Amino acid sequence: MKYATCFSLISLLTIAPLFAEEHPPLNAKVDTQPIQAEAGKALVSYADVLDQATPSVVTVYTSQIVTVGQVRTLPDFLRQFAQPVPQMEPNTGSTRERKEPLGVGSGVIISTDGYIVTNHHVVQGVRGRQADEIRVRLNDDSEYVATLVGSDSKTDVAVLKIDAEVSLPAITLADSELIRVGDIVFAIGNPLDVGLTATQGIVSATGRNRKGEILGPGSYENFIQTDASINLGNSGGALVDAWGRLIGINTAIVSGSGGSIGIGFAIPVNMVLNVASNLIERGEVPRGMLGLFPGDLTRDMADAFGLDSTRGALVNQVQEDSPAASAGVRHGDIIVKVDDVEIDSAAQLRLVVSQILPGTDVDLTLIRMGETLVLPVTLGSLNGKVSGGLVDTSPLKGVVLRAVDEAVRADFSIPAEVEGVFVAGVSSDSPFVDKLEAQMVILEVNGAAVDSADAIADQLVEGSQNRLYVWAKGTRGFIVFKL
Repeated sequence: MKYATCFSLISLLTIAPLFAEEHPPLNAKVDTQPIQAEAGKALVSYADVLDQATPSVVTVYTSQIVTVGQVRTLPDFLRQFAQPVPQMEPNTGSTRERKEPLGVGSGVIISTDGYIVTNHHVVQGVRGRQADEIRVRLNDDSEYVATLVGSDSKTDVAVLKIDAEVSLPAITLADSELIRVGDIVFAIGNPLDVGLTATQGIVSATGRNRKGEILGPGSYENFIQTDASINLGNSGGALVDAWGRLIGINTAIVSGSGGSIGIGFAIPVNMVLNVASNLIERGEVPRGMLGLFPGDLTRDMADAFGLDSTRGALVNQVQEDSPAASAGVRHGDIIVKVDDVEIDSAAQLRLVVSQILPGTDVDLTLIRMGETLVLPVTLGSLNGKVSGGLVDTSPLKGVVLRAVDEAVRADFSIPAEVEGVFVAGVSSDSPFVDKLEAQMVILEVNGAAVDSADAIADQLVEGSQNRLYVWAKGTRGFIVFKL
């Protein structure tokens, strides 16, 4: 099956007020009640519900300035779950610039003063560049040029702002933590640009995580799965409950053909609201950090650690001078809770910690040698630097590098004849997680010997296949990847 993406430490406190002055705070209406039946009322139509929710869903059109006469590479949209606009044949006799449509997606109004949420990739242009113009069409056919407030590729959420002289029909937000498998839902959007359309289904599953297969390496996936029909152009549209409240933003489908087969994914509205609020107030999404490399427990591992289940996140390595190290976390610990949130996997640990502001004090509940411990930790920031003997300017995203000194040789039994750069760790969100692993030594990059992170950076070539010669566990070999 192919995964097709829909179209469409401490925060910088000195920058946040300046950004907030430019953008007024988000004022969204939230209803935290769970769906429940009303006695004596047989529900035979959802027309009133859709009448309430549909005006909040908009169509998003993007365009980009292109130079006529230059051959363009195919935009990422054509490989994603999108509604692309057919490309025009280049006019080789002219080099003038013109505005050309990119595609059509959907969005949802979440405040009466014009904040709209959609997908990150709906506002992308060729090769990931921001679209030059974003236009929004409302349900009453009025159109506005939208400002991109901010966009977060890790969750595929973007925030737009339009200025209207009237109060806009903002949707009510539900609490996505309260949804249950079996709840009736509606997907509302503009498939194939035929106009706003609603399809019905149920919540098929919650907490879906495909480890980056949908949004890409380093992303945060925690999808609501639904069988409500989602098609080309629905990206960024609304997934609403039986009361017409927003529970998610439609984002992806699983399909072999590009059409709906009843497996669709939406970003939970709680995550959307968290990202949107940060983009509006701070201009970025600050994410908490523990400073460790977690992994999932297999059944054999659980048996070896004397555990009854595979739930929890196994600490494979703790970074030096990190918040986790300062708190006393050790490799071999199994983290089972962050505050009151139970942790079932390494991916969930990443997700939970990432949604907590840097500088926040949390309690880690972990199992060590059969004993349950609670360690207080002050979270760092993913935007901050890793200190100590680790290299904090690694040219390989998510790969922690260190010089091969005498301490490293002694700790990891590296022979004297092995010279290079030591891989101290590879984050689970690194795009190189399937290529490199901790305790490798990078000997050469593209045929040139390396002894530092800077030397590696000098030899790497963007856009081409890179050849790394590495030492690992007593053997040498080549690893190839495109940067």
